[in-house]
Formats: sequence, structure tokens, C-alpha cells
Amino acid sequence: HGRQVALLGYLQTRPHRDVLDSENIRLVPVAELRGLRVGPKLFQYVLKVLVQSVQLLYTLLRIDQPSYILLQNPPGLPSIAVAWVAGLWWGSKLIIDWHNYGYTILSLSHGRSHPLVLIAKWYEKLFGRLSDYNLCVTDAMKKDLWVNFKIKAETLYDKPASYFKETPLDLQHNLFMRLAKAYKPFQPRTASPSADRSAFTERDGRSGDVLKARGRPALLISSTSWSEDEDFSVLLRALEDYERFIKEGAELPALVCVITGKGPLKDYYNGLIQNLHFEHIQICTPWLEAEDYPLLLGSADLGVCLHKSSSGLDLPMKVVDMFGCCLPVCAIHFECLHELVRHNENGLIFRDSQELAKQLKMLFLDFPSQGGKLQSFRENLRASRQLRWEQSWAQTVLPLLGNKE
Repeated sequence: HGRQVALLGYLQTRPHRDVLDSENIRLVPVAELRGLRVGPKLFQYVLKVLVQSVQLLYTLLRIDQPSYILLQNPPGLPSIAVAWVAGLWWGSKLIIDWHNYGYTILSLSHGRSHPLVLIAKWYEKLFGRLSDYNLCVTDAMKKDLWVNFKIKAETLYDKPASYFKETPLDLQHNLFMRLAKAYKPFQPRTASPSADRSAFTERDGRSGDVLKARGRPALLISSTSWSEDEDFSVLLRALEDYERFIKEGAELPALVCVITGKGPLKDYYNGLIQNLHFEHIQICTPWLEAEDYPLLLGSADLGVCLHKSSSGLDLPMKVVDMFGCCLPVCAIHFECLHELVRHNENGLIFRDSQELAKQLKMLFLDFPSQGGKLQSFRENLRASRQLRWEQSWAQTVLPLLGNKE
């Protein structure tokens, strides 16, 4: 919206082209800390927080004076306190964008009564109150922030960026052909005289048109940060049931399951996947470039979300992006999921692996027919014409910031 932005953070992967090409965005990389593994774990944690505090404050004080410091939480330790100190120095307004609570994420591995968790909760409550403005991702979180923290926030629902949309067939084909070079599930199932063919699409040698491949498998996609708040064993057990349905005679398509993302538990789940021996299901866990991820979502037949909010108050961004691509979703139940996924309208909500398996069977029973439940969900998503991120930001956030400075 015409303002200059300094974007601070770890640059572990290449940002989206829209960010790189913007004249108004300047990337300010923060070096990721490594090698602080000396002494007990508690000492390592405290040392890391202290070093990060100095590192982040030094970086913040070297940029041009900002009018606003916008911070996403979590992670908020130590960034909320550091951003508040920098705001005092610069005379800047501090805006916290609450996506969850850091202390509830910490409690997944340490338990609610652990001293670190209690300290993190006190810290978020104290420094959260020092912000000038607050945004949050659900009405349930807005209420909780006020009741428990006495923090007044505006609900800013995550919305898909404009590049999350259905992928045209020729772009699908180009993507599948590129992925087929590195991942076997995207390669054609049988030898073909046509070299221009993937597991899902093929290009007609005469007309040059791209067509859906006959007998193609269904493409199921899920994305994850491979962390404690997503139990992927639920999906793996559901896939085992799906395989059994086929062996028992159900007329279901073969399945390619793509799970994207990086995170601490990826190696653990890859080990579980390698021990599965499917005849009709193939699983791959690629890391996609920022531009390829929306293309793959826009090419898939069904999305699966296993995000279980640690607080019960945030919504999974992956589902927002899937809906932007008009991709129906099966999502695991938690407290405020109904603010995003409307059961039997734009997707399905399940509570365990058995329920998910039954939903997969129901949705794919007439695949690739255009008359089933899957198509009905997709049509509902197309008709909903939800707001895009730019529109949502302009409606909710710009009024807080006042006139352009």
C-alpha cells in the first residue's frame, strides 16, 4: 500500500517472487544461531534467548526509523520484548499479530505445569499488554485475549494471497513433468510411447493439448511443519484402511499422497512411511519452491489437514491456502475450526483415522466423475468468492494505521 517495509527474519528459503520483486520491501536477514549446545538444556535455552535478544535488537536499531513494528507471535520469546524496547528507542508503534500462544506450543513437549511454560505464559501476558495494537486470527482468540490477558485485539482472518488459485491444465502438466524428474509418484505408471506424460497428465502429440491421463491416480496433498501439534500417524493409519478397502474390492483409484514442508519430526515420520508397504498408494515428502506450492495445491484433488491447535484458538493457514485454490479439505476437529471449515459444505471434519478413512472412501468412490461430493465441495468454494489477503488487510489493518505517512 505504498509504504516502505523492512522485512526482518531468517532467510532459510528463498522468499516468494512477489516479495523479491517489490521495490517497497527490503530484506534484512537475521543469522540463524547454531552451535549453542553447551551445558544442560535449560542453560542452552536461556543462552539462546539472550544471544537472540542482542542479535535482534542490534538489527532493529540499525534499520531506518520505522513508524510501526509489526510482529507475529509466536515466536514471541524474545522478539516481543526486543521489539518493545526498539519501539521505545524509535518512538514506533508496536503491533502484535497473534497467531497462537507460544506457551501452549511449549506445553506440548514440556507439559502445562513446567516452569518454562509458566514463565512463557507470564512473559506473553506482560509484554503483550505493552503493544499499541493487536491482531488475531479468530474471534475465539479475540475473546480469550481479552478475558485472560486484558488485551484488546481485532480479528484479521488469514486469507489466501492472489496466487493461490486453481491451476490451469497446461501449468499442471509442466509442474508434474518437473516433479517427475525427482519423485517417482509423478512418473507415469506404465511405459508410454509419449515422452510428454506424467502420472496425471499427458500432452496430445498432434494437437498439443494437455489432457488428464486415463486411469490417473487421485492426488491428495497435505502440508506441515512436522511438529508436535500435527499427528501424521492419523493419516498413515487412514491410508492403511484405504489400501484395505481396495483389496476388499472397493472400486477406488490409486492414490498419490504428497506431504510438503520441513520440521523437526520429518525424519521420524519418514521412517514410519518407509515401513509401509502399499500396492495402491504412493507417498512422497518433497520440499517445494514458494512458487510451486500454490501450483500443486491448485492441481490436487483433495487436501488433508492434521493441524490441532495447541491453544484451540488459531486456524490452520494451510486450509486457507487450499480454499483459495478451491481445493476441498478433510480437517481434524478442534475447538474453533468451524470458523473456517463448514462440515459437508466446503469440506469434511474428522476426529480419528477411521473417520478419515471412511471420508476418503466416500469422496473417491466415483473418482474421477464430476458429479460426486468432491465436485460439490469445489463448486461451493468457487461460489463463495472469499476475500483475498490484500482486501482483508485493507479493510481491517489500514484503518488502524491511519493516513499514509
